[in-house]
Amino acid sequence: MTLDDLRRYAVARSLFPPTTLQQALDTLGFVQADPIRAPARAQDLTLRHRVIGYRAGDLERHYAQLDVHEDFFVNYGFVSSAVSALMHPRGGPTPWTAARGRQVKALLEFVRTRGEVHPRDVDTHFSLGSVTNYWGGSSSATTHLLDAMHYRGLLRVARRDAGIRVYTPHAHELAASDAAARRTRLDALVDVIVAKYAPLPAVSLSRLVKRLRYGVPQWASGLDRAIQRAKQRLAHARVDGVDWYWPTAEDPSAGAALDDEVRLLAPFDPIVWDRLRFETFWGWAYRFEAYTPVPKRKLGYYALPLLWRGRVIGWANVAVKDGALRPDFGYVDGGPPRARPFRRALDAELARLAGFLGVGA
Repeated sequence: MTLDDLRRYAVARSLFPPTTLQQALDTLGFVQADPIRAPARAQDLTLRHRVIGYRAGDLERHYAQLDVHEDFFVNYGFVSSAVSALMHPRGGPTPWTAARGRQVKALLEFVRTRGEVHPRDVDTHFSLGSVTNYWGGSSSATTHLLDAMHYRGLLRVARRDAGIRVYTPHAHELAASDAAARRTRLDALVDVIVAKYAPLPAVSLSRLVKRLRYGVPQWASGLDRAIQRAKQRLAHARVDGVDWYWPTAEDPSAGAALDDEVRLLAPFDPIVWDRLRFETFWGWAYRFEAYTPVPKRKLGYYALPLLWRGRVIGWANVAVKDGALRPDFGYVDGGPPRARPFRRALDAELARLAGFLGVGA
């Protein structure tokens, strides 16, 4: 087993043959969401490599017809029904107060009566006032309560209206009632993480599993033991002094085949997400700099890692101006590969990206 085996395996298993949107969501289990569009949202940029004929916005356009849920997992995004069922009913970090419990009951009855509700309609009906949100600003108390009820599994996002969540009631099966059932669910959630992000160095595996505190706060105390069980049951090997983990049925040394295509990846693509693994595999540091002050940026506002022949060799910031793509490239070695196949593959990727965005290449 070599580091090159692991690199090839990581890329090949993540870039599975493009399929339907539903099948891709089921295969991934979770797709991280981000609202920035530069040139498109992260969830769309992730899915375009894995869904046949995918266009920017297809997930939102077809969401109501898909078997998928907006929810927290290791981050906020979209989870399959199978993953959702493993996490719920989740409850919350603290019980409702008596007064809040009465508000929740009244609001839930209102949503059940209406079937679907926009926060604006709920606010008009209840006029709950405002609260201080996570960022320190003021937000509607109604929206805040709807978000809390959604997080606890009482509501589901039915669709989006101009980007605003529209909610519908949601019910889950009974909670896991004994310790063995809870362990089984936790182990299954760890398997979802590993299936998406493998191969994982031991440090990254632990970090990702601990992020399940967002998805299953009710079982946060069991996450350390879940990590220990995962390290015992997952396939693993020590390569260049690092312990790596992956699903037991897979063989990283089998010689994964890589194509000759160039791909511009989302900042949260499974191939990119783990920054420790990224630096280990490709020898340079990628950082998402959208929230970094301009003078401190090294790669750009929304740099898309550039993958070719199983290696991330650079990045691109892509804008759309006058109805056409305007890419700005950077390369780790100071310039692009001189091989003619790279130029052809890059042109093909820009044409695919233009089609995905509905603009000129």
